[in-house]
Amino acid sequence: MAVLGRRQEPLEGVVKEISQVGGEAIALAADVTRDAEGRKAAEETEKVFGRIDVLVNNAGALSVSTVDSISEEEWDRVLATNLKGPFLMSRAVLPAMRRVGGGSIINIGSVLGLVAMRDRAAYCASKGGVTLLTKAMALDHAHENIRVNCICPAIVETDLIRDLFSKTEEGRKARDARLSTLPLGRFGKPADIAGLAVFLASDESSWMTGVAVPVDGGLTAH
Repeated sequence: MAVLGRRQEPLEGVVKEISQVGGEAIALAADVTRDAEGRKAAEETEKVFGRIDVLVNNAGALSVSTVDSISEEEWDRVLATNLKGPFLMSRAVLPAMRRVGGGSIINIGSVLGLVAMRDRAAYCASKGGVTLLTKAMALDHAHENIRVNCICPAIVETDLIRDLFSKTEEGRKARDARLSTLPLGRFGKPADIAGLAVFLASDESSWMTGVAVPVDGGLTAH
């Protein structure tokens, strides 16, 4: 397994955790918004492991803003990370997947790629793009046995949302208001998403492609 990200230190920590449970992994520092770095990472992964069967596009950026309040630079940052990154990394691994007769690309989208909310214009636009990129690629590459699916989480307790709610009374009320939109009454955890990713990477999902699966505590059941 290759673990890819911009910061080497966190990557090394993940590699250590994988090795402690008997897995084999390498850390590759790269920016997924840069084509050359993505291609180099794909080449290095194939060189070390001999093949690429699965890609999980999990890099993400959040912006709390409207089209009226966001700067052009911030808009570009969100779209580059959330939408351009999956495009570039998917394109980078396609040749290796073709060489082994197929593969599985798993995009980590968002429930906000299916429905919208206030103050998330750039984020919704980027994740909506990921949803339809998933479907388009699924059609384009099905004949090559390359499956493309999308996981659409609601709010998950990760570093990305660590500072979303301030430690004030106002922040507590905002957190409670978000919780009230989730019928299951809690935010997601990384393990809630990981299990589905493993399923989509495996042969158990071999007849699934082009789907966007909400994992959202019941949010979209309304």
